[in-house]
Amino acid sequence: MKHSISRRAAIATLGALGALGAGAVLAQGVAPRPVTVRFGYQKSSTLTALLKAQGTLEKQLAPLNATLSWHEFTSGLPLLEALNLDNLDISADVADTVPVFAQAAGAELTFIAQEAPSPAAQAIVVKEDSPLKTVADLKGKKVGFAKAAGAHYLLIAALEKAGLSFKDIEPAYLTPADGRAAFEKGAIDAWVVWDPFLAAAQRQSKVRVLADGAGIASYQRYYLASTKFARARPDVLRVIYAELEKTGKWVKQNPKEAAAALSPVWGLDAATIEQANSRRSYAVRPVVAEGLVEQQRIADAFFGEKLLPRKLNALDVALFKPGA
Repeated sequence: MKHSISRRAAIATLGALGALGAGAVLAQGVAPRPVTVRFGYQKSSTLTALLKAQGTLEKQLAPLNATLSWHEFTSGLPLLEALNLDNLDISADVADTVPVFAQAAGAELTFIAQEAPSPAAQAIVVKEDSPLKTVADLKGKKVGFAKAAGAHYLLIAALEKAGLSFKDIEPAYLTPADGRAAFEKGAIDAWVVWDPFLAAAQRQSKVRVLADGAGIASYQRYYLASTKFARARPDVLRVIYAELEKTGKWVKQNPKEAAAALSPVWGLDAATIEQANSRRSYAVRPVVAEGLVEQQRIADAFFGEKLLPRKLNALDVALFKPGA
């Protein structure tokens, strides 16, 4: 009963934040054309999960004649593939690696926003009793991770720092759920994963961290839209950006309330969620060209490992300016 009350209080507080939203949207006095915004997200899309649970975006977008349809994905790569194929209009946050693969595939995407770095929110883990003690010990071992996820780049960067290359390990491309199952069964020697899956493994199983992203991979997460949609409805993007920014601040200022609100959505206990959220910045900010320096390093690393079909210029992307 106590948990239920705190969840209601959390959702009410979050709803109050959203009520400040799109009051001055219709300055021209003419209603925009109706549109259904197809919004893709994944389990780790914390801010989007909160907005979806509360119905905040629906309320704020109503004056723009915009409704929402929600679509959940297992990880970032299939999410952006759907965006590229025009099956979605907007993507909730994906790890910094994912847009690189989409760019290589010729996707016309616009960067809406970026979450500031959260290097400790992903890690390479082994079982507590594993004989593997360092990243260098992964040589010849089977390592599970989601293709193109931030975990993929973390692994490449950690191996390089340890004097190894991607070819020195046996990769197993697995969704987070399949990765957890393979890890528990001992079908893989190590698992590279991000929060909240990382926090769940740490609290529910006996695991040991070989390395996280500190000093290796910043782990910035990006929100994107199809460039076609960004050009057609910048008004919608401005509302979404504002709500994400407010919600990110609320999560960091109210960790227990945020965890209580997310618990029934994610099917995880509040303590696990609070641990996971403590490692994410949730600082939503505009994407600027100078902030894409690490994107180039990521693109070069994947190209160097022959995981991308061509060399990329990470700056060759469209950037949304929320204040414009």
